Amino acid sequence: MHDRPLMSVRAATLDDAPLICDLLNAIDTIEIGRPDTDLHTVEADLGHAEVDIEQDTWLAFEGDRLVAYALVWDDSGADRIDADHYVLPEHQAAGERLLELAEERALARARANGATQAVVHLHLNQQPTTDTERLEARGWQRVRRYHVMQRPLSVQSDLVPQPPPGTTLRDCTAEADRLRAHALVEETFAAHFDHQSRSYEQWFEDIDGSRQDWSLVWIASTEDLGDTAVLLSRNDRASMGWVRNLGVREEARGRGLGGYLLRHAFGVYARLGRETIGLGVDTLDKSGALRIYEAHGMRRHYAVDTWEVTLPVKNG
Repeated sequence: MHDRPLMSVRAATLDDAPLICDLLNAIDTIEIGRPDTDLHTVEADLGHAEVDIEQDTWLAFEGDRLVAYALVWDDSGADRIDADHYVLPEHQAAGERLLELAEERALARARANGATQAVVHLHLNQQPTTDTERLEARGWQRVRRYHVMQRPLSVQSDLVPQPPPGTTLRDCTAEADRLRAHALVEETFAAHFDHQSRSYEQWFEDIDGSRQDWSLVWIASTEDLGDTAVLLSRNDRASMGWVRNLGVREEARGRGLGGYLLRHAFGVYARLGRETIGLGVDTLDKSGALRIYEAHGMRRHYAVDTWEVTLPVKNG
């Protein structure tokens, strides 16, 4: 009988991105049936300005095999701290060790912000490889559910639509329009659960703006209200085209602008050769976004839960 290899833990480096990507795709395959993580996404996370890679990342190995990965970052500058956590199902002890380290670091970041607590959020598949009983034993609880939705595309049937009367559409290849897109995202998502207000520079970093194809970000403008809606999409995922944000200003809702922008994205991505397009939606969002997406043929691919734990900061 052979002894199980001892666990070792260290911080990640940028050179570890391919190794981490392989782990995440192995977990994707278990959870949703196929790989769904792209290398550039892992690289962007590790290189994010709000991540101190030496203190905010952890890799757990059993022998030479990477079995768990965790990451912490701070969008709020206050008590809200975010975390990522991934573990292969047969290595829960390693996963819990990284969870402990992530919680400790979240507390340190909240303390540095002058907060009296750390409210940590973690997104996990509805049926994750992480042992949720261990999470619950540590005080974590589910607080929100998102659906990842997708829709097949066809160049024959998904034609680029004409704008509604009195509406014009432009992309955001110009810097001034990128600034406007940011302002529209901030306004239209301000009341959404877990939205963190971001400066333009922070937002640009969050969306990996240096790699964003800005011809695939669109602003709709009406004659009476001006810029009223924004859609930010990406074409650098291997699995599908992706709509990151679709927002309509409150006074312009009910005019069909969200549906128009969605159909525009369908047509553009079909012409680009994409067979599928996807997005994520908060199932409790009061704007009715889920109904709009379903009405346009989008169907649930899988669900993601937001888990939360509140940790008191102990001074001294």
